[in-house]
Amino acid sequence: MDEIQKAVKTCLTKYADFNGRAARPEFWWFVLALVVVSTILNAVVAVLGMLFSLATLVPSLSAGARRLHDTGKTGWLQLLWIIPVLGWAVLIYLLAQPGEAGANKYGPPPEEQPGTAAVVPGQ
Repeated sequence: MDEIQKAVKTCLTKYADFNGRAARPEFWWFVLALVVVSTILNAVVAVLGMLFSLATLVPSLSAGARRLHDTGKTGWLQLLWIIPVLGWAVLIYLLAQPGEAGANKYGPPPEEQPGTAAVVPGQ
């Protein structure tokens, strides 16, 4: 539970920060939290679910861009969401890839960035 809270807090704190990198667990815990909350809100009142999705659009895009940066790819690849099925599959594959071990053109790995709460599995 602590990992989920750290991931959500980090992604919401950096809600419009499209620079840097996001570790795989940070991104996927954030996505899981958004899906769960959105599903619950949609079950209660559909308008609440839509408002929540709209409110979390920018944080989702920034977390996705930082996740792609961690793999050495540009955040603009998120435009693949526009292409049904094939684009989604490619993007999910890219987002699930391990990050580059050392620094890349987007910065140091998430664990090495000062002042960030990188989520490490098992801690």
